[in-house]
Amino acid sequence: MEAAAASLLPPARKVLILCVLLLITAGSLARRASSDGWVKIDGPESAHVKAKILTLENAVSQCIGTALVRNDCWSFLKGGFALNSSSHTSVLYFQIRKRFVNVHVSDGNGSRVVGAKVAVHQITRDFPFGSAISKSIIGNKPYQEWFNKRFNAAVFENELKWYATEPSPGKEDYTVADRLLQFVQSNDVMARGHNIFWEDPKYTPAWVKNLTGSQLRAAVAGRIESLLSRYKGDFVHWDVSNEMLHFDFYENRLGGNATAEFFDKAKRADPLATLFLNDFNVVEVCDDLSSSADSYVSRLQQLADGGVTFEGIGLEGHFGKPNIPYVRAVLDKLGTLRLPIWLTEIDISSSFDQKTQAVYMEEVLREGFAHPSVDGIMLWTAMGVNGSCYQMCLTDANFTNLPAGDVVDRLLGEWQTREVLGGTNDRGSFNFSAFLGEYKLTVTYQNLTVEGTFSLARSDDTKHINVRLSGPA
Repeated sequence: MEAAAASLLPPARKVLILCVLLLITAGSLARRASSDGWVKIDGPESAHVKAKILTLENAVSQCIGTALVRNDCWSFLKGGFALNSSSHTSVLYFQIRKRFVNVHVSDGNGSRVVGAKVAVHQITRDFPFGSAISKSIIGNKPYQEWFNKRFNAAVFENELKWYATEPSPGKEDYTVADRLLQFVQSNDVMARGHNIFWEDPKYTPAWVKNLTGSQLRAAVAGRIESLLSRYKGDFVHWDVSNEMLHFDFYENRLGGNATAEFFDKAKRADPLATLFLNDFNVVEVCDDLSSSADSYVSRLQQLADGGVTFEGIGLEGHFGKPNIPYVRAVLDKLGTLRLPIWLTEIDISSSFDQKTQAVYMEEVLREGFAHPSVDGIMLWTAMGVNGSCYQMCLTDANFTNLPAGDVVDRLLGEWQTREVLGGTNDRGSFNFSAFLGEYKLTVTYQNLTVEGTFSLARSDDTKHINVRLSGPA
């Protein structure tokens, strides 16, 4: 594992971890309790980490445990607490995907301003959270409005796949994909490219399956050139060889270096796109040896030996009943490669009722958002023209939330800082923490107002913002 990781690692990235650990409700446990857990940071060599418990009714928090935590091993954080109020609900938490901000306000002479009003409003979220969409969203205003209100990322369910864009040799049709791309770009939604090739022969165009040798090689080269030259710079990711841990249609016919050649050609065609492997059953189950974490790493290493520079790990996430500790273990192991990890196709089996689907989906989403190695989450919940979905829908055909849609709305409410209001203290400063993203800042004092924007990107450092208030000359 260490040899594989060494050859695949890009420069280390710093991540601020945010993780809700425990929800405590009246009657669920004694009013005195101990709390412990294992903690690891991704960033500096070591740092002090505090666990706090927040009483929701009065927004009072208290520190209940600390640990000096390292980035190269797991550290044990243990603490205890007593609830001294009549709170019905308290939350034990760490700070995840957030950053501390210090706004310092001074006047025209540089003197600190005490009592200035500070208002902060989030404009955009940093963490990509989205859903698959299909052609049914084109021209469907209610669907578009529901989608745009919630998501900042999208993936096309089928419209970019080879069987959709070139159903017969030489007869390409990108009309639907173009219209979907126009929709997402006009709404500032980032898009993943899914996919260039699908290794499962069941989803390979029928005419391609009849090709061999030089004819097949020419066809795949034409596919890459046509697709990526048309959409160069439009998609942030491309799933190059979809589900290659389970299937090998192209390598079986073109040789063991076929996938490496696909990645090389794709990188040259669209250098700015991040190239992914994407597969199922990596986090969903532990008894599919084809797609275990070790199998994934081994395949990455084989391709790296063939000259491929890997950039992204795609984990589909088509779950039955999720085993969350196992999900965490897989993410921990793959996270050692320090490559971006995306949960690319999250849904829950339709064998469960809608309420159970929602419960299980929430467990998966919370785990993914809390894990420092996960850089984005996509739901596989595109609605078809008949109001149906692959396994799980978020709404009914009238775009009224189903239980899973309610989960999405609740989590989006938790995972953003809509508004922060306050005033500067006796040192002219106002301090707060907020989720990563873009913000509008307004500072008002007497008859003076200053407005601006700022960005919170990943960093362990406090973001310092200096505001100068000055009147007319």
